[in-house]
Amino acid sequence: MTHPSFFVGIDVAKAKFDAALLTPEGKYRSKAFPNNPVGHQQFVDWLNQHEALEAHLCMEATGAYGRGLARFLAQQQLLVSVVNPAQIHSFGKTELIRAKTDKADARLIARYCRMHRPAAWVPPAEEIIALQALVQRRDDLLALQNMESNRLESAEGLARQSIEVHLEFIDQQIQMVRLQIEIHIDNHPGLKKQQELLSSIPGVGDSTANTLLAFLSPLERFHSVKQVVAYAGLNPSIRQSGQWAGKTPIAKAGNVLLRKALYLPAVVAKQHNPVIAAFCDRLMLNGKRPMQVVVAAMRKLLHLAFGVLNSGKPFDPEFGIA
Repeated sequence: MTHPSFFVGIDVAKAKFDAALLTPEGKYRSKAFPNNPVGHQQFVDWLNQHEALEAHLCMEATGAYGRGLARFLAQQQLLVSVVNPAQIHSFGKTELIRAKTDKADARLIARYCRMHRPAAWVPPAEEIIALQALVQRRDDLLALQNMESNRLESAEGLARQSIEVHLEFIDQQIQMVRLQIEIHIDNHPGLKKQQELLSSIPGVGDSTANTLLAFLSPLERFHSVKQVVAYAGLNPSIRQSGQWAGKTPIAKAGNVLLRKALYLPAVVAKQHNPVIAAFCDRLMLNGKRPMQVVVAAMRKLLHLAFGVLNSGKPFDPEFGIA
């Protein structure tokens, strides 16, 4: 398992997934499977037929479509990696890939896996999986509420009444999901303790803490806070060539829910968190633009969150400033 000789790329879609088995001789064996429990077992049987159960499997992080397959493979004690799609896309550029089919994508992922040997995926605990689903649902409902509120501004007559009724229903659903999240966390003492640690950071409320808990767990997969920042897509994207240097935007190649969850807390923390307030003041004195300062505050909040979760101790402003 340390030095696998077979590599498998998996391109996941809603109804099916394509697998490409790359042999030690550089040849491919390709096959498509239905993306359901039956297809998952058929895939493992196919690997067994090719004596490739010790292969290194690799797939993109495609949200709900690939989550069940990744969990199933991990439960079978297979070596599986789940990587950011941006990494595969960048790798494809280095190969000047022009073909864009599911079969070709699976082969590309297999070659990426052979070259980069990404880390094994660690499946989250069942309580984290449930929390992720609830937090995602809350975010979807909030987005729907915002869209309907925008429509209400220009709606008239019966259309306006329909939107108002829908908004009332959405608000009820949001409150119900928020209650379900709190009950779920209360029922798991470990999550409750971590929520209290995160909420001790000025600027981080229970809602933000719940999102951090949902998508940073398990924390052991991050070896440094830099990896946490990159996972959230808040790491700087350097643009420089020779003497020319362009603006430095954030990468945005990470978990979008984490970035969304940190924006408003960062704005609040600039005023009410002594560590972040002092940090932002220094950035402003150095001529940083307001949006750059907010993004830096978001990164700093992640640093603090990683610190309290790692140490098991609540936020201490004296320690942070030091």
